Amino acid sequence: MAILLCTKTTAMNDWRDALLAVDPALDIRLFPEAGDPADIEAAVCWNQHDMGELRRYPNLKLIVSMGAGVDHLLRQPGPPPGIPVARLKDHMLTTGMTEFVVLNVLRFHRQDLDYRAQQAARVWNELPAPVTAERRIGILGLGELGAASARALVSFGFPVMGWTRTPREVEGVTNFHGEDGLDAMLRQTDILCCLLPLTPQTRGVINARTLALMPRGAFVINSARGGHLVAEDLLAALDSGHIAAAALDVFEPEPLPAEHPLWSHPRVLVWPHAAAITIPSSAAPQVVDNLRRAREGRELINLVDFSAGY
Repeated sequence: MAILLCTKTTAMNDWRDALLAVDPALDIRLFPEAGDPADIEAAVCWNQHDMGELRRYPNLKLIVSMGAGVDHLLRQPGPPPGIPVARLKDHMLTTGMTEFVVLNVLRFHRQDLDYRAQQAARVWNELPAPVTAERRIGILGLGELGAASARALVSFGFPVMGWTRTPREVEGVTNFHGEDGLDAMLRQTDILCCLLPLTPQTRGVINARTLALMPRGAFVINSARGGHLVAEDLLAALDSGHIAAAALDVFEPEPLPAEHPLWSHPRVLVWPHAAAITIPSSAAPQVVDNLRRAREGRELINLVDFSAGY
């Protein structure tokens, strides 16, 4: 089984070495040097890859996404029909995302932006102490990443709520679901964290209407996908003072254009889609396991449900 590897040029060798460390017998081809298209039976790729390109490989049996999200694989023309697509569920990805969410919840909760502004102005002024038990956190999405972040925030003593498409239980987290549940949660959310998969139903979920439902002075954290957020609506809410600040790791498009106002807004923190980066050495065993399963005709793990979009 020859494996086509396609990701950022800077990460290509790391991925190859990590996969070979698990199974030195793997035949790995680095895109675009695929060799004979008939040799390729699996593709391990990230969002730089054109899904139309994968139709060149007549014996393709498996596509593996190098991340937890798979919306990039579902864009037109989409993967070749009938080819199973797997995504990663890696503990290091989960840890990284949890760290990012906790970092920014605490940054906003502990008034870090205000103290940084005071430092710049050389002002020595003690702000009123925040009360953890009164800072309500709302998380959009309680999947692998959302649930882990929710549990971490519960451990700090924050009241944590989560919104899902259908009912879901996470210990210590108040669950809201459905359209009515979303509005009800937003009305009592002081810090909103988006960790949803991007689907047609969740695109633009953070918009003028939903931002207006949140209490004045609330905060927004988006580390899911740029398509979840209507940037113009967020900027308007920030400029009006209704939203106090935002921490954003994802954008549409990416990279964020140099002239975009989010770069220079004083109440916006920008990351380059780096909240949770897949570490090849951690993810490689799972990828190789799925490759072996495909080769042996066994049941595959972490398959994408195309009807749900994730």
